[in-house]
Amino acid sequence: MRRSLAVLTTAALAAGLLAGCSPSDNPPTQDNSSAPPPVTATITVWADATRTPIITAMAAQFTADTGVAVDVVQRDFGSMRDDFISQAPTGQGPDVLIGAADWTGKFVQNGVTVPVELKAADFSPVAIEAVTYDGKIYGLPYALENLALFRNPALAPETPATMDAAIAAGQAAVAAGSAKYPFLLQTPREGGDPYHVYPIQTSFGAPVFGSTANGYDSSDLAMCGPEGQAFAAYLAKLGSEGVLATTMTADITKEAFVNGESPFIITGPWNTADFQAAIPDVAIEAVPSAGGQTASPFVSVQAFFISAKSANQIAANQFVVNYLGSKQAQLDLFKAGGRPPALTAAAEDPAVTGDPAMAGFAAVAEQGVAMPNIPAMDAVWGDWGNTESALIDNQGDPAQLWDAACASIKEKIATS
Repeated sequence: MRRSLAVLTTAALAAGLLAGCSPSDNPPTQDNSSAPPPVTATITVWADATRTPIITAMAAQFTADTGVAVDVVQRDFGSMRDDFISQAPTGQGPDVLIGAADWTGKFVQNGVTVPVELKAADFSPVAIEAVTYDGKIYGLPYALENLALFRNPALAPETPATMDAAIAAGQAAVAAGSAKYPFLLQTPREGGDPYHVYPIQTSFGAPVFGSTANGYDSSDLAMCGPEGQAFAAYLAKLGSEGVLATTMTADITKEAFVNGESPFIITGPWNTADFQAAIPDVAIEAVPSAGGQTASPFVSVQAFFISAKSANQIAANQFVVNYLGSKQAQLDLFKAGGRPPALTAAAEDPAVTGDPAMAGFAAVAEQGVAMPNIPAMDAVWGDWGNTESALIDNQGDPAQLWDAACASIKEKIATS
């Protein structure tokens, strides 16, 4: 990371960079006739391939306005979290990076990020929840991502009221010879897919963790108990009936829906374009409840984080909040990534609300829950997913399998 901002605390920098700390419709511009002399500085930003062009354009405007240079470095998203955690303590890495909100706990635990000064009321509540840890906001959210139910109206003309109603409609379509699968959900044998199955689980009142006023509570594995056992029994039932199968991978389920082989699939916005190309009138709706309570998918939030080791934190915060947090930037990021913006002003723009798919996902997000950002989440996925696969394959008593998974997860959390 470049650390040339030796005059960070000067009056000129304070005047030039602390003009505001809440997103605006457009990035601020500077009246050069009365502005203080530009400050020589460089901040480094790590971004993925999709967002790099948008951030680069915002960076050019920021540099023109403030004199602070921005070096946007394209990085692989999959390795960014761990690379940042390992490099930041040694003074390497970026001043700002793009990332997933569920990285927040790990970042705070390792002391590599700092709170962001923003106006929380300007953003979606679930987005702010996702980047909040121990009562402090550690990232500026820019996009939401969640699962929904895609429905093929030619095979299922009506929105199902419950999961059982959806499955019954699908089974009727299979019996009539118009469909091959009653319902599509990716549940691969290796590792399962708790993320995709989670809306069904929450409809039984079995969230992965309980919550407090400060967020998720790692000591409360709320997926255990009678509610979790009821969900486990339901998953085993769907497996025994052939509704779900551990042979169904992401690629297989996608291809089957594109080919018109099932009326329903639970998946995310990454498949929208292909589905719309194959089924122009495809509907995007809330996942119906299986257990009587709201089927709440995880809402994954993408955000910008500021390094705790940056020598340029004031400049970094200004760039993140007033430029990347502007309505224009969030709309540009939406157009590039196809995810609803986290900034309310951008989410309510006709460019977003006029897109039926984005409107559909945004509506489902309102009943979703933030992806847990606590470090304990790393200890959950393995046992959780493998147990769901075992349930679908009917490898034992559902309650016993679920209880064993809970015991293993609690032990891993306690020792991690």
